[in-house]
Amino acid sequence: MSSSNHKLMRWFRGADSSPSKPQEGAKAEPRTRRHCIGLGDFMRSLSSSGEEKICVLDLGPTSPTNITLLTELGARVFNEDILRESQDASYLVKQEDGSMQIDPAKFFAENLDYPAGQFDAILFWDVADYLPEALVKPLVERLQVMLKTKGHLLAFFHTKDAGVESLYSRHHIVQKDTLELEPIQGFRLQRIFNNRHIENLFKDFASRKFFLGRDNIREVLMVR
Repeated sequence: MSSSNHKLMRWFRGADSSPSKPQEGAKAEPRTRRHCIGLGDFMRSLSSSGEEKICVLDLGPTSPTNITLLTELGARVFNEDILRESQDASYLVKQEDGSMQIDPAKFFAENLDYPAGQFDAILFWDVADYLPEALVKPLVERLQVMLKTKGHLLAFFHTKDAGVESLYSRHHIVQKDTLELEPIQGFRLQRIFNNRHIENLFKDFASRKFFLGRDNIREVLMVR
């Protein structure tokens, strides 16, 4: 099966909607809810789209809640649990100093294989804060190409007060401006982006709107 056909089969009907398994012996963390101004703007952008079938890419762990809500808006939903995929050891290549590092070329040969302008909107969540460093910039560049002109991308970034123990979460859209966060064990915060870093990372997008939440999360809504 070709890579592109494989990805088409991962449209939500073929996606694995089972929750990620916690590490053995790990204590399940309680879910929390948060009001999300950036998500509200993102969802309004979908509602105002003139397309008969908009395409939305969710880069977090699969959420049946998100699939239901977005399809009710007339969207086709694609899901790639990009952080989980980045943990696959087969993408590691030995460096000159003997260390092992993920190879972006190998990774993107099997992940996010979509044509230019495929998506009207992308839910990036807080994936960038947890990804291996070598993937962050290439991933943003690829997402920009995959996003339609005037398409929207929603990303979250932890602030310096969040702490390195901040848990990665599955984001469930329970209302158009409200999320339920389901913590997932096994991922460690890798970096903290400040506003300047974010602007540089998404410098080729037409606009960036920042919202600072009360829970040490910076929401950013980007327009291509």
